[in-house]
Amino acid sequence: MTMSIDELEELARRCRVEIVKMVYRAQAGHPGGSLSEIDLLCALYGNYLRVKPDDPEWDDRDRFILSKGHASPGMYAILAEMNFISSQDLESYRVLGGVCQGHVDSKWCPGVDFSAGSLGMGLSFGMGCAVAGRLSNSNRNVFVMLGDGEIQEGSVWEAAMAAKHHELGNLKVILDCNRIQNDDFCETQMRMFDIPAKWRSFGWDVKEIDGHNMEQITEGLDFLVQNKANPSVLIAHTIKGKGVSYMEDNPAFHGAAPNDEQYSVAMSELGEVVS
Repeated sequence: MTMSIDELEELARRCRVEIVKMVYRAQAGHPGGSLSEIDLLCALYGNYLRVKPDDPEWDDRDRFILSKGHASPGMYAILAEMNFISSQDLESYRVLGGVCQGHVDSKWCPGVDFSAGSLGMGLSFGMGCAVAGRLSNSNRNVFVMLGDGEIQEGSVWEAAMAAKHHELGNLKVILDCNRIQNDDFCETQMRMFDIPAKWRSFGWDVKEIDGHNMEQITEGLDFLVQNKANPSVLIAHTIKGKGVSYMEDNPAFHGAAPNDEQYSVAMSELGEVVS
């Protein structure tokens, strides 16, 4: 059943609440990039991704690769909403032996197709999944979410070049452009200049959107799914820490947990009552 724009927006609000709760409980994690990506993940899982929560290893499923795997709270939140895992599993975030490890891990968590660690590897893995899908005559699409800081990695561009060489129209990139990486703003760390032009120069089809506007996100995901001829990339302009005022556009919350007072503020801003 297709979710409406209003339903997707409410889904994203609930996921934002769980993201903040996970990081607060653990007093560790990466809230900023999880909050920037979550609107995109909600629309993708809500209306586009061909998966079966009751059969997470279904061979013909679409694949989703969270290459920026430290932003795991966002993925765990949507996996819980989609019934791959339980709400109780979210309490295991960053707990030794828990389902929800600090980086997404396919060994521990149902619905995770790629174990992420060092950045820059997800697109190459996704390309392999896309080639395998074509060789097995599968209808699957492969979606890879990258971060804009991550695309400073040379391995990303090797994979981008190879994907066009192999004409992988079933390979779709979602680029979370929140403009901040681990230490600072991306432009301070390493200027990337014209990102859309770079992807086009590698032979990819490109669309840019506001990554927090559900109507634009839907149009962007339509573009990815309908594009069969070339590998394609959806460049989503987002705000790091979106939804929590003191986290927004704040490099300090790339990988930091809120204190008690900050947690209360976040819950209030996200429309959640703290008991």
